[in-house]
Amino acid sequence: MKRDKQTNLRKIEKEILEISDLVKEIAVIVYDGYLLALIYPDFQKAKEHRILHLENEIKWYAVELYNIEAHERYKIKEYKIVGTPLPKDDKGEIDRSKLAVCMQEQISPAIIIEEEPRDIVYQHIKKFLSTLSREPILLSSHLELDLHLDSLNYVELLTFIDQSFAVHITESEFSQMMILKELYHYVSKNKQKITDTEINWHMILSEKIDYEPVTSSAYLKVYRALFLPLFKLYFSLTIHHPENIPKQPCIIVPNHQSMLDGFMMMAALPKGVSENTFSLAFEMVFGTKIMGFITKRAQSILIDYNKSLKTSMQKSASILSKGHHLLIFPEGARTRDRKLLEFKKFFAILSIELDIPVVPVVLDGTFEALPTGKLFPRPLPVIIKYLKPVYPKGLSYDEMTAKVKKAIDDEMTAHPLH
Repeated sequence: MKRDKQTNLRKIEKEILEISDLVKEIAVIVYDGYLLALIYPDFQKAKEHRILHLENEIKWYAVELYNIEAHERYKIKEYKIVGTPLPKDDKGEIDRSKLAVCMQEQISPAIIIEEEPRDIVYQHIKKFLSTLSREPILLSSHLELDLHLDSLNYVELLTFIDQSFAVHITESEFSQMMILKELYHYVSKNKQKITDTEINWHMILSEKIDYEPVTSSAYLKVYRALFLPLFKLYFSLTIHHPENIPKQPCIIVPNHQSMLDGFMMMAALPKGVSENTFSLAFEMVFGTKIMGFITKRAQSILIDYNKSLKTSMQKSASILSKGHHLLIFPEGARTRDRKLLEFKKFFAILSIELDIPVVPVVLDGTFEALPTGKLFPRPLPVIIKYLKPVYPKGLSYDEMTAKVKKAIDDEMTAHPLH
């Protein structure tokens, strides 16, 4: 029986290794009654693919791709990314007897003391990083895996380096220096000046960019006229409280359950609002030749967290400042179990810095109508509820993010569709 279990675990490991070349080593173990994966990434492959968000790539394009097809009993419920190779035995194979120790080291990492450069460039960078991360900052720190910086932190960091040292680093170049030591050496070598510049989101969003929003109101009117009746007929779509959308520019924030959601929302926005609304769309999905035809006509901003987040935020700010609405799915990915994912504070930054309200939206039923991995939707009921707007006055980014997520979660809990 134990041998059968080990065989199944090795089979899972093999499947995940075949799915993603970013996974160099993996060990699946039974931990507290569920399956947990210890993953050692291929950092060189990540550089070759110019990936900034390694953990995100491994989660969605390795672990979750495996989970889509896996039986519930064999799904990976949790994973941990390790920065060093997994323990090996004399044959060079993973030593499973040492995985418990490896796991414990991830939970309670040892305190490391390193000798650090004393020059002013390093000290300025370290000081700024301390405003972004609560983790110990070491020369050997991986900016994502050790310091837990996210895509918004990267925008702040690269802007700081640009302003403080006159070193412009593109996202593509940045992907080659995810270790603090690499970044420090690059900045030190290429610096044109040394200052300690204060960076904030108001400054970042106020930078002038060459962008003029292009509206496609005629196309959106036709789209709404054709698809809204179809969605109401096929999905028994019901729409509640569209009057909660204010006349002033606002950010419309729905939860994300399915590939249907964007299409559903653009059809379900009230007449007059739809034509004045732009939306954020992931370039990986909507930047293809097939989807590009729709994207160009649907007033969409393509976003790629690995190369153009700052520009996307600045375009979003430009759209809102010109009197348009903006539709953002703050989870950045579809739920796999109906539970809300973490809300990214992208929308909260825009709301607070531009003093623009946020309209939380409950979008429910598309999870069942078109589950992840399925191609054809089923005729199951879908509901869209526009909740009361949340105004930014007196709120921090984190407070705004939490308040909007809570409003959606509370409504879905109080009035579940399924």
